[in-house]
Amino acid sequence: MLTKRMEIELNKQINAEYWSAYFYLSMSAYLEEKGLAGAANWMRIQYQEEISHALKFFDYVVERGGKVRLQPIDEVPHSWNGIIDIFEETLKHEQKVTSLINSLMDIAIEERDHAAKSFLQWYVDEQVEEESGVQTLLDQLNMVEGKGNGLFLIDKDLGQRVFVDATKKD
Repeated sequence: MLTKRMEIELNKQINAEYWSAYFYLSMSAYLEEKGLAGAANWMRIQYQEEISHALKFFDYVVERGGKVRLQPIDEVPHSWNGIIDIFEETLKHEQKVTSLINSLMDIAIEERDHAAKSFLQWYVDEQVEEESGVQTLLDQLNMVEGKGNGLFLIDKDLGQRVFVDATKKD
């Protein structure tokens, strides 16, 4: 059974995951408007990943006998200053998510909730992968200054990404 503190914090994380999903979907819409269908696809996959992350938290709270309390999702941004700005914001956001996951892990340790620690370890590992992947894309975009033939090739590559629900592995 979850402690009340852990239940409250996990519910906050569910909300944060849904906000992240909206954030990436908003980026996808912006990129479509700019004619960057590949990057828009990449962000739509991010959206799907965040939804699956939220549902994994949701199911965990239920499985541990807690109550899920869905809250309104705050508005997300709708415009950026180009593709490099978007991926800089994406990296900052993933770093923020990492700090949220680390805080949850700290709470699990303080509450001596070994099951929550085990559950959260997947997210700790996932965030390393998320930050690394975004940093690589940002580095590539900076190499081509976010334009020209280089951007065309990166965008084409980003269009190849498909959604794989990593929360279903293990």
